[in-house]
Amino acid sequence: MKLLKTTAVAAGLVALPSLALAQDASTDSVFIFNSLLFLIGGFLVFWMAAGFAMLEAGLVRGKNVTMQLTKNIALFSLAAIFYYLIGYNLMYPLGSWSIGSDETGGYLGAFGVAVLEAVGVGRDAADDYSYASTGSDFFFQLMFCATTASIVSGTLAERIKLWPFLIFVIILTAFIYPIQASWKWGGGFLDSQYGFLDFAGSTVVHSVGGWAALAGALILGPRIGKFKDGKVHPMPGSNLALATLGTFILWLGWFGFNGGSQLAMGTVGDVADVSRIFANTNTAAAGGAIAALLLTQVMYGKADLTMVLNGALAGLVSITAEPLTPSLGMATIIGGIGGVIVVFTVPLLDKMGIDDVVGAIPVHLFAGIWGTLAVLLTNSDATFSGQIIPIIIVGIFVFVVSAVIWFILKATMGIRVDEEAEINGLDMSELGMEAYPEFSKG
Repeated sequence: MKLLKTTAVAAGLVALPSLALAQDASTDSVFIFNSLLFLIGGFLVFWMAAGFAMLEAGLVRGKNVTMQLTKNIALFSLAAIFYYLIGYNLMYPLGSWSIGSDETGGYLGAFGVAVLEAVGVGRDAADDYSYASTGSDFFFQLMFCATTASIVSGTLAERIKLWPFLIFVIILTAFIYPIQASWKWGGGFLDSQYGFLDFAGSTVVHSVGGWAALAGALILGPRIGKFKDGKVHPMPGSNLALATLGTFILWLGWFGFNGGSQLAMGTVGDVADVSRIFANTNTAAAGGAIAALLLTQVMYGKADLTMVLNGALAGLVSITAEPLTPSLGMATIIGGIGGVIVVFTVPLLDKMGIDDVVGAIPVHLFAGIWGTLAVLLTNSDATFSGQIIPIIIVGIFVFVVSAVIWFILKATMGIRVDEEAEINGLDMSELGMEAYPEFSKG
């Protein structure tokens, strides 16, 4: 008997290293798969930058296409640099809040450049979520920041100067977006005090871009000839094929946008959740597109492709705040309502004299607000006050700060091209080159 006990103890001691190795292997697997999710999700969201560029290039007139393409590649590059220099640590201040620090969450993060260790661990190694490489975490979050700036570009097209716009992009991506994002995703007060739920950013990303665009549109004013003698004069885009391609690219990129926001792929449950998010994201886009298709046919007697494209995008924005908990049917309805919102609010902005060239405000602001409130329909943890109060706080902050910046830029360097340049097109006046030199200007 004594020999048996001794043998059992010895066997246990021999097995201990194997158990430790197995535990290490399991931990390594979580780290690897979480990092992989961030990286795959990140490069899918990066592809959305191409989607915005193609969508805007297709929806502006031919004489302004080169300007939109220039703005889109420049804004993404500026976002990449300034989110690294300032924004990332403002958004995720490494667990400490430099201003407003208390037990219930902070208001402003720490200033400092992003630091990526050679073998680093992400923001929270205590559990499976965000247990990933710091490089993958930074890369993924940067793409969301750049997306916010892309939203502003299309609204202000065809009459804004290049350099004032890019200065605004620097301020948006370095300060405005990261500060308000920290209030939810960085452990700040919207998360801790209000229980605000915004899974992938219907408010944190999309409505923020919409508020900034709205402030700019009001201060910049409409394009020459858009509103004349009390009537709205349509200004058709140059290439609906490009606009459609851009929409499909954005649709594809959204799988990374929402799916990657699961923030974990180290367990069977996480992978199942990511799969469900993909399916709900897809059907919400379809719901938005079909709702816009049917509604424009009923209202105008003909289907409107531009409305259908924006309907699909509104469906995607609408499901972004909560893509996990809805059923497929409910996700389709949530997206469909987003499509309806676009069809009604695009002409509403025209009646108000607000010129939004690509319809970004209806898609990202109005549908973003709807999507954030729609969380109440499927997630029992959400409360009405916990959703609506943060929507208002973020809206006031972003709109007011953006308006101040636009006013300062207008007063100091001017934000709008002169009348002759606008009539001739920004491609030649601002850049000296055309996207379609073989064709006449449109």
